[in-house]
Amino acid sequence: MKAAGREVTIVMVEDDEGHARLIEKNVRRAGVNNEIVPFTNGNAALDYILGPDRTGDNIQGRYILILLDLNLPDMSGIDILEKVKSNQHAKRLPVVILTTTDDEREIQRCYDLGANVYITKPVDYDSFANAIRQLGLFFSVMQIP
Repeated sequence: MKAAGREVTIVMVEDDEGHARLIEKNVRRAGVNNEIVPFTNGNAALDYILGPDRTGDNIQGRYILILLDLNLPDMSGIDILEKVKSNQHAKRLPVVILTTTDDEREIQRCYDLGANVYITKPVDYDSFANAIRQLGLFFSVMQIP
């Protein structure tokens, strides 16, 4: 997956190790071989995406796709989404929400904040694996600005 001829880095913010392995396995199975940088908490992910100073200056010239869980140990994924989408340098980064939260208000809030895709993780393994396989296919045809 490339944008403007450059490789896209996939930033995965997921605190459940089993879900993280399953996501990566199925993204790879779909033929997406981009680097996946995993984070288990929001602060470390924001440091990587926006820089330790959170200005976003470090992101210029980098292409990032964010896979974001909403339920993290140190902050809400909604907070991360708000910080990314309100940053002048990061606001166009595509964000895919991958979470077990299926509350309609929460889903609408994510879209209102600028999430590109919202996927509810099914609780059973086969359904979740299938959703992630479909996400991998989505990545293979997606264009990143």
